[in-house]
Amino acid sequence: MDLFVHLETFVAVTEEQSFSRAADLLGIAQPLLSRRIKTLERELGGDLFDRSRRQIEITRFGSLLLPHAQDVLRRAEQLRNVARSAQASAVQVLGVPPDCDPPALARVIRAAADRGVAVSVRELPALARSDALADGSLTLALVRVPVDTADSADLDVPLGLAGAMPRGGIGGAVAHLESLRPRRGAASNADPALLVTPEDDLPQFVEQLRRAIARAGLPEERVKVASSTAAALAETLAGTGLLLCTEQFARRNQVTWVRLPDIPVRRGYQLAPKAPDWLLPLLGAAVGSVPEHRQDADDARTRLAVQA
Repeated sequence: MDLFVHLETFVAVTEEQSFSRAADLLGIAQPLLSRRIKTLERELGGDLFDRSRRQIEITRFGSLLLPHAQDVLRRAEQLRNVARSAQASAVQVLGVPPDCDPPALARVIRAAADRGVAVSVRELPALARSDALADGSLTLALVRVPVDTADSADLDVPLGLAGAMPRGGIGGAVAHLESLRPRRGAASNADPALLVTPEDDLPQFVEQLRRAIARAGLPEERVKVASSTAAALAETLAGTGLLLCTEQFARRNQVTWVRLPDIPVRRGYQLAPKAPDWLLPLLGAAVGSVPEHRQDADDARTRLAVQA
């Protein structure tokens, strides 16, 4: 018995609630579909459908098995997608955050080519990278993980506030949240929003930021999730927003950047699935962090790639 074909038939009948419509959907004759269902029922040891009524209904036994059948088919399709990608090309598709440093990403591509690996870089926000890795459209990805637990992250990236000067309202090496309180007598919309990019649009991250600014006496609505990294940067350059970003990103786009000592806002990344050690420091340079616990002192080729 071809289990996948029979499970596909079972799911199709359930969704269509009709043997004939399911047969049309699958492009097979109805007698063949009926035989597949009976074969599957014998294999599984129970009736999947109640055929005693005009419109067939799934049995309790069938309802218990349905989500497992759907999961098997979904995983099989993911496997096929990965296999098709592997057959079509030897290119490894790497998912990275949208605000990476382009020259550093170029060094990733060059270092991979030196090792006989073709890498294609794809920029996606954090949640989209996780989904793309799960469905097989990415081979590798930097996925977000908490940084408050030891060894939970391969890369630890500090964030700060960036703003256009002088209208951005920030200066010096650090900025305390209290300094961003609304100015007395100013209009309610006069103070710049605290902009979060889609890369940081994660419930735990945004909630932590909102709690911190509330403790500092700022209205929580000052936190605004931008539609894209480019849109957030545009508001920052226009002086209407303060952007939460890496120092590397701020320098590259010529905006002032300061640390936020009041809150330890950081990004944590893991490279999934596990990849060669030479790749991690290069990605650390691309996202604005080089891992402290990975020295790679013995890998001369990695040092040359970073310095190129």
